[in-house]
Amino acid sequence: MLRTLFLSLATLIMLLSSIWAVLALWYQAPGGVPGRMLCCALWLLGLAGCMYWLWAGQGGWQATLGYLMMFALLMLWWSGIRPSHERNWADDLAYISTGELEGNRVRLHHVRNFDWRTPEDYDIRWESREYDLRRLRSVDMITSYWGLENIAHVLVSFGFDGGEYLAFSVEIRREQDESFSEVGGFFKQFELAIIASDERDVVRVRSNVRNEDLWLYRINLSPADARELFRSFVVQANRLAEHPRFYHTITGNCTTIVYSMMKKIVAGLPLDYRLLLTGRLPAYVHEVGGMMPGMELEELQRRGRITDRARAAGDDPRFSALIREGVPGWE
Repeated sequence: MLRTLFLSLATLIMLLSSIWAVLALWYQAPGGVPGRMLCCALWLLGLAGCMYWLWAGQGGWQATLGYLMMFALLMLWWSGIRPSHERNWADDLAYISTGELEGNRVRLHHVRNFDWRTPEDYDIRWESREYDLRRLRSVDMITSYWGLENIAHVLVSFGFDGGEYLAFSVEIRREQDESFSEVGGFFKQFELAIIASDERDVVRVRSNVRNEDLWLYRINLSPADARELFRSFVVQANRLAEHPRFYHTITGNCTTIVYSMMKKIVAGLPLDYRLLLTGRLPAYVHEVGGMMPGMELEELQRRGRITDRARAAGDDPRFSALIREGVPGWE
């Protein structure tokens, strides 16, 4: 009875850990598709050998030890995979934005201001800009959906006197000809980037070029907290530019990074499953009092959908003002 229990438990552990192992090999093994297929096949062959040894003879402990040694070698290889800034990056992720903070004065480097026509046709512009945080007047959360109700990308946009808007986006740092994969995000497939962009760039590329669906919500933050959040983005971006980090679908994404900044500014922010199901993040922000007071979420969502206004605004210089028409807090 005890032997059967041991064999069953060992089998379960081998099978579950091998699912992770095969996925890790598939996303990170060298040699392209043939190399990945070969590595996965060799792992499955080793697993089959350990399973046969486990059940067919009296070598339960030996088979388990053999598998543990095999898994230890895999983990040694896995720990050697390090994030890097030296890759063939996609044009729109060629740089991580950085900045210099001097009190209320901020000088940003590598602010993206592309002019997009199609996903492959665009004018490349990276700029340096200066901001006076005493002129900061608003903070907006923009959520962008591309087909899955529970998954969205989150942008944070800061508005200044004179109608100037700068948005920060926590992004996967794609290489040329690489596309996003939620599963790959668990297996060191992408590095992490923080990009400061002209709002007209980062919103319009999603609404008008990638055909995503966007909502904009005015965020209820005091002027002091808004300035602190802006500084936090700059500090985090500088840190990331100095020390590369892998994107992770759960622990290091566009929502959890922002949450880690906000909980240092706003005391008592609770952990919540909606920080992972990013498409439901507006409900969380509304629940903790982060949106326009006295308004139901349904009304904020109805009036906050900016997709059609963004597509109609096109390359109009008044893009940011046009997409805010009718959004609560911007009347």
